[in-house]
Amino acid sequence: MRKNIPGTSPYEPIIGFSRAVRVGNGVHLSGTGPVGADDLDATGQTRRVFAIAEEALAEAGASFQDVVRTRMYLTRVEDWESVGRVHGEFFGNIRPAATMVVVAALLNPNWRIEIEMDAVLSEP
Repeated sequence: MRKNIPGTSPYEPIIGFSRAVRVGNGVHLSGTGPVGADDLDATGQTRRVFAIAEEALAEAGASFQDVVRTRMYLTRVEDWESVGRVHGEFFGNIRPAATMVVVAALLNPNWRIEIEMDAVLSEP
């Protein structure tokens, strides 16, 4: 059974995406940017992404404990350590598979980070 979890983006119906999708015991969180935190540094923006992700995961019946994979997209290579430290605050004991890459730009030029997550629940 599929459950689409909407976010607040007005572009979801135009582009055709959901903040997250749960299928069985899997949850896939779309690339999540720091909406509302455009003026913060990389640390603050990363914390905002985690707040948005936590809400979407909860709506799907999941939590950070269920996350098995993250993908982090940075626009500035020098932000890797501050982003990594925030990631470690949430996942230091969980230790999902993770990828961090530097990209030329994100859709919002003020965003320095965007993160995707995949979770697997022990019960469907």
